[in-house]
Amino acid sequence: MPMPENAEHDYDVVISGASLAGSAAAILLARRGVRVALLERRSDPEAYKVLCTHSITANAHPVLDELGLVPALKEAGALSNAARWYTRWGWITPKAAAGGPELPYGYNVRRSTLDPLIRSRAARTPGVDLLLGHRVTGLLREAGRTAGVRASTPHGEREIRARLVVGADGKDSPVAEFAGLRTWTYENTRFGYLAHYRGLPLPGGVGQTWFLEPDMAYAFPNDDGVTVIAVLPEKEKLPAFREDLEGSFSAFVRALPEAPPIDAAERVSKIIGTIDYPLLMRKPTAPGLALVGDAALTGDPLWGVGCGWALQSAQWLAEAVAPALTGRGRLDRSLARYARRHQWRLRGHQRLAVDFAKARPFNPGERLVFSAAARDEAMARHMHLFASRLIGPVRFLNPLAMAKAMVVNFRHREAPVPPDGSRGGTRDGSRGGHGAEDARGAV
Repeated sequence: MPMPENAEHDYDVVISGASLAGSAAAILLARRGVRVALLERRSDPEAYKVLCTHSITANAHPVLDELGLVPALKEAGALSNAARWYTRWGWITPKAAAGGPELPYGYNVRRSTLDPLIRSRAARTPGVDLLLGHRVTGLLREAGRTAGVRASTPHGEREIRARLVVGADGKDSPVAEFAGLRTWTYENTRFGYLAHYRGLPLPGGVGQTWFLEPDMAYAFPNDDGVTVIAVLPEKEKLPAFREDLEGSFSAFVRALPEAPPIDAAERVSKIIGTIDYPLLMRKPTAPGLALVGDAALTGDPLWGVGCGWALQSAQWLAEAVAPALTGRGRLDRSLARYARRHQWRLRGHQRLAVDFAKARPFNPGERLVFSAAARDEAMARHMHLFASRLIGPVRFLNPLAMAKAMVVNFRHREAPVPPDGSRGGTRDGSRGGHGAEDARGAV
């Protein structure tokens, strides 16, 4: 039963969580004429998420444009996130085609820079009330739907009524829990630790990711000359790793092919991480309620997609519900549209990530495409589009891509063997390390 149109509301929308997804949703909704209360449980306007890849994939660049954040990010020192990936067949190094446009990109930027930046932008947006120190403690219900929130504030408990409540409160979302939304949980059989280094050069100044099958690692250059290095080994290595965290982390990084020279750099953070980070999927809507960001879907951190999906889901929600919230449509139908779009755009990515989170080696299709991408520039660009989440798994592993990969690998296997007898190796001609194999047995 829909809420009566003459019901009294304090706001059109209450958003719980003023981090990336919540602040973006608040800005985009308010610009469309919606009155927004943006609640943040922390009282410090400079608060930020610590455990993060600190990277925004290229799929979210249009959202950053709409938010007007690109100039501010560049001024703050954010770096375009070009990347290369190590595989057993060598390095995949995407490059723009000769005479073609540059490759799409997003930005690497530390959350200590990004979160206060977007939160302050939200606070300055007409139509948004940023309420710091407000922690949601329950939901208001009316006629079978969510009608607002109860919140603990610096001045005591209060109720805030709204036509729509948005949970932008992370993977352990209290809003989702209070609403009783169904959650699907999938085990991640890797654990992860990361640290920040200053003065750490990377080849070409671009991000590096290592597919070590099953272990993973990455190094992403960020603003202010800081590089984030993360290691993600399979969980069976955890007991030995934790016995000497500092030594194990450093040894893992030093053993990487073309390892970042951490001994010549300054570590400017503690080694932090998580030993249990499951992948989550939730039903993203209910009557009078929606979820964005990690509250709706929590991906595997090794892919670095969380920030991009947070921004995209905020945009999808604003586009879907703003007309209804300003008197031009029914809210429940708008929420259904948002749910369909969210699931259509992200479910395939998440299913593939859930499977890869089992710490398995590449499957046959992945071996075919990844090996070809290490040997062919067009296939490397195809890999870049997928890693940037500009195409989904179906296009990434479509029959045309598979056929192209088969041709690339067939030509590679038929190529004359160099005088030294070597074959394959990295794109720069070196053999690489850790997991390299002869290309003749690769596919």
